[in-house]
Amino acid sequence: MAKLENKTKENPKLEQNTLSDGRISLYLEYYLGREETPVLDKNGNPVLYETGKMAGKPKVHIKHNRRKENLQLYLIAKPRTPAERQQNKETLALAAKIRAEREQQFKETMLGYRLKKDRDINFLDYYQAYIDSYTKKDLRMIKIALNRFKDFLKEQYPLYEFSIKPDLVNRDMMEHFVEYLQSRSVGEGAKSIYQRFKKVVRYAIDHEVMLKDPCKDVVCKVDDQILRKDVLSMDEIQSLIQCHYDNENPNVRRAFILCLYCGLRFCDVKDLTYKNVDYTNRLLKFEQNKTKGHSAHSGVIIPLNDGLLSLIGEVPEDLNSSIFNLPSYESCSKSVKRWVKRAGINKHISWHCARHSFAVNILNNGANIKTVASLLGHSGLKHTEKYTRAVDKLKSEAINSLPELKL
Repeated sequence: MAKLENKTKENPKLEQNTLSDGRISLYLEYYLGREETPVLDKNGNPVLYETGKMAGKPKVHIKHNRRKENLQLYLIAKPRTPAERQQNKETLALAAKIRAEREQQFKETMLGYRLKKDRDINFLDYYQAYIDSYTKKDLRMIKIALNRFKDFLKEQYPLYEFSIKPDLVNRDMMEHFVEYLQSRSVGEGAKSIYQRFKKVVRYAIDHEVMLKDPCKDVVCKVDDQILRKDVLSMDEIQSLIQCHYDNENPNVRRAFILCLYCGLRFCDVKDLTYKNVDYTNRLLKFEQNKTKGHSAHSGVIIPLNDGLLSLIGEVPEDLNSSIFNLPSYESCSKSVKRWVKRAGINKHISWHCARHSFAVNILNNGANIKTVASLLGHSGLKHTEKYTRAVDKLKSEAINSLPELKL
């Protein structure tokens, strides 16, 4: 029988079998992993090892899963002539080439039971499972990205509204998805949502649920140097402060005003504790959740005046207690919108508008751009420059609001 040379890590391996007619049949054997099942006694209890290193541990049956593929290629068992030996050599070369091709296909498509099963799953369910185990601060945006993707499928790919396999999420679909996001979202919203969606796609690729990256070279372009969201002027902020209504949430009120005067994000103000307040030096010190751990500029220090200290309140016994005890982002956003409407302000104001309003207002009052960048926790001036452009626009609008000059 001809001897085959197999490398230990090859999968599949080229194997041979002698047939009844004397020919040698070549076939491939795929290793698909192993299964372990516990050994049980007649009462259904696990059987344990009694001696040795495994003493006290349960015995298991091990089953190795393999699959064979017949190549329909045959060797001459005892070649006698140069022509027969050459034929065997060419047949083996062809079998080796097929084996190498099959190995590549096996790696790419993962025909093993587990991975094949993974690729048959519903990507929407996979995404939801990712959300269920997600613990980072941008969880809300991860959820929004899934909901937008579902809305997109319902509108443009109704066949996949409730179920879509991972390999059907392709580049063409992603190009349409980006266009859909840009049509629905204002400002940097589309870009932020798409970034979160790509995060889940990368996770699926890392865990071999997806073979190719459908988002590769598909870019969601947004001019992040333009401030697109509404901002509150100082007069509007005063109107807001003077406005009270029944069943208002005092913690939401205090927290939003602090953001208007300090430029904090919701995720940062929600996590503030009294430990973040240096009452002696009248400073607020915290690390931004968005950049913590991967930026040297994640720390922010903001001076506090009497008004801001009164919003925060006096030093409690427990410094680890939360300053504001805020409910969910959705609940806080509804409270702010209700409050803005009661104050007679006809603008679309989200919580993040407080941060934008802070930057625009202090620039309007003469602060330099480096100071504003430091207060906002920006690592450079690139992201701060959009506020200077917004100030220039507001100045132009103010001039243009004057009666027309007629000479």
